[in-house]
Order: sequence, then structure tokens, then C-alpha cells
Amino acid sequence: MRITASLVSLVFIGLGGIGLSSLVQSETASTSGLSPDYIHEQEPIGNVRQIYDGALFPDEQINTFRNIHRLFPTRVVAAGAAPYPLPVAKTPLRNFQFQSRGRRWDLYDYLSLNRVGGILVVNAGNVVFERYFFGNSPRTRWMSMSVVKSMVATLVGTAIQDGYIHSIDDPLTKYLPRFVGSAYDGVTVRQLLQMASGVAWNETYTDPASDRRAMLEAQIGQQPGAILDLMASLPRAAESGARWNYSTGETQVVGALVAAATKMPVADYLSQTIWQPFGMESDATWWLDSPGGLEIGGSGLSATLRDYARFGLYMLNEGRTHGKETLPPGWVAAATSVKQIAGETVDYGYMWWPLDDGAYSAIGIFGQFVYVHPASRTVVAMWGAQPKPVGTDVIDEYDFFNAIVRELQGPQSTRMRAQNANSAIE
Repeated sequence: MRITASLVSLVFIGLGGIGLSSLVQSETASTSGLSPDYIHEQEPIGNVRQIYDGALFPDEQINTFRNIHRLFPTRVVAAGAAPYPLPVAKTPLRNFQFQSRGRRWDLYDYLSLNRVGGILVVNAGNVVFERYFFGNSPRTRWMSMSVVKSMVATLVGTAIQDGYIHSIDDPLTKYLPRFVGSAYDGVTVRQLLQMASGVAWNETYTDPASDRRAMLEAQIGQQPGAILDLMASLPRAAESGARWNYSTGETQVVGALVAAATKMPVADYLSQTIWQPFGMESDATWWLDSPGGLEIGGSGLSATLRDYARFGLYMLNEGRTHGKETLPPGWVAAATSVKQIAGETVDYGYMWWPLDDGAYSAIGIFGQFVYVHPASRTVVAMWGAQPKPVGTDVIDEYDFFNAIVRELQGPQSTRMRAQNANSAIE
């Protein structure tokens, strides 16, 4: 499966046109949750308008992407005391060549031309490649953008496994009665995860009258519940389950669902179910809709590259954590596969993107990825700093990921498996 440029342009539309006030920036100084010795804390940064307009000079962009906790109030996702091991492979991934967009490229071309800020490749439990650029390091935290949508959706699975949500086919209003009488009345949890609610939504941020722009205005206003009030006011465009329509707003509803069902902040539940038990080694931070309020379900997580990779390993392991099943049986397969909606095939799962050969990915604008290829036991976590939110990737990312898998399964693979076997973590 290939995600087309037009589809990506629809899905990863930015939030441009609105800046964040200095008032909110000063508010976050005491709520960022990071220690004063965070290595990038004193760097000059841009604002929200500049990020999504693609109007930052390269050095300013890098600084801002690794300091997004300074743009909005945040809540900490606390790490545990026992990090999941990431042993270094005895035989690293070497340079390789591949075809993309009618030309031949190699590993160095991709990292340079696609402005990669960091990349970590894990194969069979071993780190075969880990590099940081632009002054980043293993201690750097970097923005998730829409990668966090996949995390929020996964928390619905853990909430079902924990008994907080009875069934994926429960009506949303069972947990969020504020939506009774709204267009979301009658929508199921499954339909929400598939973005098939049938509720009208215009994702076009360049339209001042769009729903996406209205959501951004509500986020910047930092009034508790304002985004959910917006979602409850939307009209119906189709019967629930009858149409797929990408809606960043619905990820906020999913976050509210998790918070209501578990009766705890979403960041705390992520920490309790995945971040600490699986063994993320560093605290993360997550944007809030208001000081002390609800996490932004569609963006705003900031975490280390190794912990993004660990989240990929969590999915690769189908949620198994120290022998405990944290997701319902079959959840990962269902969440990461194409769906039939009203007779049409949709290349979207439960807020995950299915790809070729059984692979899947969490994807964010500017080149953020957590890519998982189960057949080869490969995870790629990658930070991007492309000039614009979409459309400025010189080399196709999916050609690159496919080339990594081919290289790991090709001439290097037999030797790598033999040499790395002693350090593999299953």
C-alpha cells in the first residue's frame, strides 16, 4: 500500500495562521515538567504559527521541535526505574542503495536530504543503527505531532483490557454523556477510532472558517473543555460508520474517552500502562488544552528517540509486558490493518497507518515516524525536520523503510543474525 501525496496532504494539514501568545509561553515555564538541566532548555525558539507555516530558519526550527513543552502547559508522562534494554548489535546496519522517485539513493542521501533529526533502527531486539543530527542526543526530547494519535488509540485497547471500557462497540455516550443529543450520540468507540463517526469535519486549516482552525483557536484560548464543546456542536454529515473522514478533533474525543473511563489524566494512564511497565527510560511531556486540563489527543507529546522506538517494540510485542498481556487478544492486528467502511477499503486502522507487507506506522508531519515491520522484527523511530509540514520529503519515506527491511533480510541478514544472537532480546 502507498500513501499518496494527496492523502498525506489531507491528513497532515498543519495548524498555521495562529501564533501562541507570550502569556501562554510564560505560563508553561512552571508547568513543563522538565528539570532545569534539560540540555536544550535555554535555546531560542519560535512559535506555533511559525512551526505550521514552515516559516522558521533551520536552526530555529530544530530548537523549537525539541522544546515544544515551552509552547503550552504540559503534563509529565513519568518513566519507570527499569528501562527496557536496547542492546547494540555486534554488526551494524551498513550503507545501502535503493530506488525512489526515479533515482538511485543511499542511506547518506536520505538522512541529509530528508532532514532527519535522529533515527534508531531495532532488528530482532538489537539496535543496528542509531544516529543523531543537528545537536540532538539520546537526552533530547522531540515533538510527536500525529504520532501520538496512535498512542492515544492504543490506550483504548489497554482500557478495554483493564476493564475500564467494556467493549469497542460500546456507544461513546456511555462514557461521555456530554455528547448525548449531539451528532456523536449513537457513535461507537470503534467508529470513533476509525474516524468513521459520520460527524462533519473540515480539516483544512487554511480556511479561517474550518473546524480545524476553530479547534486551534480553542486550544490557544486554553479554556477548559472548549475543544470538546466545539466537537459537541458539530452537525452530522453521514450515518455513523458510513464514511471515513480524517478528523484531528476526534482524537481529542478519544483522549476524553480514556480520561473519563479510567478516571485519571491520559498522561498518567499512559505512564501507568505502557511508559513505566514496558520500560521507557525518560519522562515525556504532553500538551494540555488548559492548565491542568485534558491532554491534546492529536499532537504535543515530546519524548526521546529511544522511547519512541520502545513504543514500537511494545506494539511489535503485541502489548506483552514482562509476561502480562496489556492489550486484548488480536488488538494490534485489528488496529493496524485496513478497514472496510460502507463497502470501501480504507487504508487506516485504529489511528494507525497500514503499509506494505504487513508493516504499519504512526506518522506525524515534518517527518515523524514510528514504523513497525513484524515479519522482520524491525522497528524504526525517526525524527524529521523537513521545511514544511507536508510535501518537502525529497526521497519517499516508504521506499526508505522498505529498503531498510530488504537490507536486513538480504546479504547482511544471515551474518547479522548469527553475530547478534547472543545479545537479542525477545
